[in-house]
Amino acid sequence: MDPSRNRRGWAERTGEFSPTYYAELGPNKVSNSLVTLLDHYSSTDASILELGCSSGRHLAHLRENGFDDLTGIDINDDAFDVMADAFPALADGGTFHTGAIEDLVPEFPDDAFDVVYSVETLQHVHPDDEWVFDELVRVAGDLLVTVENEGPDPDGGKTDETITSVKGEFPMYRRNWGTIFTERGLEQLLSKPGKPDTIRAFATP
Repeated sequence: MDPSRNRRGWAERTGEFSPTYYAELGPNKVSNSLVTLLDHYSSTDASILELGCSSGRHLAHLRENGFDDLTGIDINDDAFDVMADAFPALADGGTFHTGAIEDLVPEFPDDAFDVVYSVETLQHVHPDDEWVFDELVRVAGDLLVTVENEGPDPDGGKTDETITSVKGEFPMYRRNWGTIFTERGLEQLLSKPGKPDTIRAFATP
């Protein structure tokens, strides 16, 4: 699947894995893990960007736990309308951008956010767009967090295969994010394999 078709599929997503789907699920154990991690490595006054925030369930949970400088990016046009209904306080208090991370992140200045994080979003970035990983390093002032599906053995060197996901409709690219971001000069602070996602936290230089 070429990059533009891949992005278009997520931009038009309805039903399962859509903004409405995630709003109905609400915060989960990943949301709790993000609060714990950011409490430890950052502070509640940090400026935070979520990549692929959908309707905002993780950001809403952060807000409920004292984090209030919140920004989100999502490619789906429905994401922020759903957010306004499901998480109105977040919608009113945060800053949100509709578009692909490949289009939006280069517009941010260096060190634009204290914390940048993604949950099951970077795993869908097409190999032709891997240049955007350098942009994420550039805009993350202090901390970069990935919560992504790296496969059953994330540090075993077997994460570079492409698999089909989302009911066979969209590709998912398993990558070792520890390697990707340490090679870009970040220091890995945390690596916690899980099912299905591995949580990693990186400090910027």
